[in-house]
Amino acid sequence: MCRIRIECEDVYLREFEAADLEAFHSLTWQPEIYEYLPGWNVSLEQRTDWFMNYELPENAEFFQAVADGRDVGELRLRLAIILRETGELIGWCCSGIKDELPPQNREVMYAISRDHRGKGYTTQAARGMIGYLFAHTNVQVLNAVALLGNAASNRVIRKCGFEGVGKIEIDGEAYKYYRLEKRDWLGRSDE
Repeated sequence: MCRIRIECEDVYLREFEAADLEAFHSLTWQPEIYEYLPGWNVSLEQRTDWFMNYELPENAEFFQAVADGRDVGELRLRLAIILRETGELIGWCCSGIKDELPPQNREVMYAISRDHRGKGYTTQAARGMIGYLFAHTNVQVLNAVALLGNAASNRVIRKCGFEGVGKIEIDGEAYKYYRLEKRDWLGRSDE
């Protein structure tokens, strides 16, 4: 049962379903994805465990917290990016706590298939996620990080309205660090 569908121009976001496991796993093994998201390219057995026992149940908890009007706290939200034209799962957009960042440390992150890069889909998805979080949760600040050499991701983050805070080192790697406040997002949306 899909509890959410966030409409964007060419794509939409929906919660992951058990049937997405193989497509999701395949995407995590694209070198263009694991180059920037090391540790995501795990065995199918490990991915199945995480997906079925942690990721899907935590999504359900997140949506229940939203439905109950409760604080989403440290719950993560993981949504599939679906190409509207074909119904194909082409990536994901997630939000969760990034322990390496200072409080308020809820992050927005994403990945997209090599076959669908450079078409604006990731920016649409990230904006959809941001809009949902600011409209339906008590989240006041969002963060994003991107490796210094990941020009495409840094561009998406800036297009979504995040402001650069500086650089931060995570696990020995240098990242650009960005923040976006709800009041700034809402101010831009009204223009």
